[in-house]
Amino acid sequence: MSAQIGGLHHVTAIAGEAQRNFDFYTRTLGLRLVKKTVNFDDPATYHLYYGDGLGNPGTLLTFFPWKGAPQGRKGTGETEATALAVPAGSLEFWRERLQPFLTSSEITERFGERVLAFADPDGMALEIVETSIDEDVRTGWTESEVPSDYAIRGLHAVTLALRDWESTVRCLTGILGFEEIGTEGGRRRFVTQRGVPGNVVDLVERPDLPPSQTLVGSVHHVAFRLPDDAVQADWQHKLLDARLGVTEVREREYFRSIYFHEPGRVLFELATDAPGFATDETPDALGTALKLPPWLEARRASIENALPALDTNLERN
Repeated sequence: MSAQIGGLHHVTAIAGEAQRNFDFYTRTLGLRLVKKTVNFDDPATYHLYYGDGLGNPGTLLTFFPWKGAPQGRKGTGETEATALAVPAGSLEFWRERLQPFLTSSEITERFGERVLAFADPDGMALEIVETSIDEDVRTGWTESEVPSDYAIRGLHAVTLALRDWESTVRCLTGILGFEEIGTEGGRRRFVTQRGVPGNVVDLVERPDLPPSQTLVGSVHHVAFRLPDDAVQADWQHKLLDARLGVTEVREREYFRSIYFHEPGRVLFELATDAPGFATDETPDALGTALKLPPWLEARRASIENALPALDTNLERN
């Protein structure tokens, strides 16, 4: 029997302008840029990773910035919203800080948690959710413009929009080992492991919407945690047996990944925790230099010339 899938590892989305993306996630949200690299499949595009001080799995939002690309279309078969965890009592601070980006000024309650909805400058739907210290001991990045008492701790949940959720429910519970823990307001909640932060997947049905189009402002894929390569190999065999069309193992330098589409069309990734982001930079220097995988290093000059300018100096005005 395969070891249980952990909580969320990261969420990867498509952005527009790289500088605007960097400024919002580091300055406004107070995350740390933990790695500046390129899309290994399209090295003319950055791949920017934001998270806590070390880029620990479960704290990561990552982006492919494609300046000039069309706006994505909201619909089914996509991540409708990505929720970030903050300490209890933080939402009033965040409501004021995020005023220009709020999609509703109202703080709502969902499954006993207070929620504030907003969108990033590219229209990606995000939520801030209060969690208690008993539920989430993560500290987030504490050296940003955001006071540490309010800092984003990491990922909390993803909401998947589906035309019909039944086949996805069977996949989550029957194959991937999720547990359904409640229904509220037309939303069904599933968790990977109880007591692990960032372990929530919510499902909503949107039969009136067209299929989504994954472009700027859209989540590209959702990644879940696996401890090591051996467990990943077990899951790859299990997914092959379930005929979910899983990929070969792909080297991402800071983790290794396999990908598959769940039945509702959302792209899932199972990523290893190791080796992490301090393999090619020291912890205090994370995100300060453009890092390339060995097979792209010989092309560094042409890659750097093709990438747009990106000023990651947080001291600038």
